Amino acid sequence: MNRSVLNTTFAGGFLALAVGLVIARANPATGYEPSIFAGTPTATWIGFAIALAIAVVLALVCRGRQQGVAIALGATTVTAIVSLPLIRDYRFSGMGDALTHLGWTRDIVDGGLQPHELFYPGVHSIATVIHFLAGIPIERALLLSVVILFIPFLVFVPLVVRDMTGNGLAVGVAAIVSWMVLPINNIATHMGVHTNSNALFLVPVVIFAFVAYLHRRSTIEQLPFGLSPFSLLIYFSGIVLLLVHPQQMINVVVLVGTVAGLQYLARWRYEDHPVVEHPTTYTHAVVLGAIFTLWAVTNERFQSAVSGLVYGMFSADIGGGETVDQRGGSLTEIGGSLGEMFVLLFLDAAVIGLAAGLFVLVMWLGWTTTDRDTSTLVTYFALALVPLGGIFLVYFVGTPTMAFRQVGFIYVLLTILGAIAIAHAIGGLSRYITMPGSNAIAAVALGACLVLGLMTVYASPIIYNPGQHVTDQKFSGYETAFDHGAEDRPHVGLGYDPFRYDHGLYGLERDAPLSGAGTASGEVDPELWEAGNYTGAYNDLDYYFIVTEYDVTREVDVYQELHYSEAALEDASQQPGVNKVISNSEFEMYAVDASGGSDAPA
Repeated sequence: MNRSVLNTTFAGGFLALAVGLVIARANPATGYEPSIFAGTPTATWIGFAIALAIAVVLALVCRGRQQGVAIALGATTVTAIVSLPLIRDYRFSGMGDALTHLGWTRDIVDGGLQPHELFYPGVHSIATVIHFLAGIPIERALLLSVVILFIPFLVFVPLVVRDMTGNGLAVGVAAIVSWMVLPINNIATHMGVHTNSNALFLVPVVIFAFVAYLHRRSTIEQLPFGLSPFSLLIYFSGIVLLLVHPQQMINVVVLVGTVAGLQYLARWRYEDHPVVEHPTTYTHAVVLGAIFTLWAVTNERFQSAVSGLVYGMFSADIGGGETVDQRGGSLTEIGGSLGEMFVLLFLDAAVIGLAAGLFVLVMWLGWTTTDRDTSTLVTYFALALVPLGGIFLVYFVGTPTMAFRQVGFIYVLLTILGAIAIAHAIGGLSRYITMPGSNAIAAVALGACLVLGLMTVYASPIIYNPGQHVTDQKFSGYETAFDHGAEDRPHVGLGYDPFRYDHGLYGLERDAPLSGAGTASGEVDPELWEAGNYTGAYNDLDYYFIVTEYDVTREVDVYQELHYSEAALEDASQQPGVNKVISNSEFEMYAVDASGGSDAPA
């Protein structure tokens, strides 16, 4: 391509991205948004689409510096999409674990909790530093920490593939596949303040250090005591990963341990093999395993998680099959289906995973032209998927949520293997049609998968899961409710336990916080509620009933009144013994007297 035309195209892409960002920033959210995709102006999405289209095409056809610019354009655009809650001035995003992480961060900032007292203090520590250095609210500091931890994924996936293959086309494909953000599945991994998911984006850093170490061919780079700089990077990045979330550190230990085992077997069986030529990874497996063990085994949270896993494995109503059946039945009742959800959430992942699997198979059969060193590295990763898949099966039987978190890690590896596979497929196709023709077909196919991947990077009604946008009005409503409510009266939500907001607003180290396990908070009974027994819908106790715009959107618009109806909500507010005590545009709280009287306290 002519240099001036190429430069003009790049300029157009970055201009489209800049215009999209300016428009998004100029149109902040003014209220709760069920979908950040629908809430963001159309002009922003047009700008992002132009930038990504240019980036996809040029990442495939360019090489060298020009390819780097194309990758930078695409990565910046995807980072902008991930940053939309910040750009569009969300107060906070995330209503489950995210609010608890907000509370822990608040505790650290206030001095009530030390970072080392948490099992995984990485995200909270980063947000605390940002809060003190930049002087921004803790909520925004946490959202910014999510973006900071996300960027390494976009940078290091192409670097890993470049180190494994040295193939420019594979590097471009790897960048595009990384933009699909396949580790996020919106079932157990989420884009937001979710430490397990945040840790996934650091895994390619550890893998890069590991692959770079395997490629070391001389002792010139060695430090004293035979250490390699890449060995130190493996240990350092592994420790950082551990501090963000230990589950992903376990998976890295399994990966490195698998490679160490393969190296041991190869040295026992062969004298001349690429595996024998690689430096051994025995020490790395042992050291990383020891680091994890020392950090985890004495931690009460880790012990509780292991106990829960063991219990779940022997409980018929906890396993993954039971969970899938329940959710499939609920989807059918509201007009959806598991097939529809699979297409939205996993079709692009299935395509990339299938490509990776077929490539590994044909490579092992000797039907590819992959060089020996690349095929050895691919074999390492492919065989590591066996024990990682075994862990998935154990989780699936015991704790389904952990199983889909495991899928997130597996898809970090499949992102890398899938990119190498697709690059080989493009090269093979070019033997039957021209290289420009095969690049064009690849650009269209990868672009379609990219759109599908980015459509679900955040929750939205399209996947029957409204966005977890937390507004000023919602925080204000909960703060007023907690500050001025009667101490002996529990706070009860509509399908959502309010205790998480207590975490987010006040932290977890204060005296007598709300707890989802006690009588201080909970949810109304849907059957009693729909039957009109509003005063008895929470254990026949006097309680505060809280309903937010999010609750109404979820239960009425998205779930189509599967559990709670709009008519019941309207009827409840008219009943004796149900008195509205707090109201703003997105939050209402009623004092409900179990006796049906009208003298409930405010």
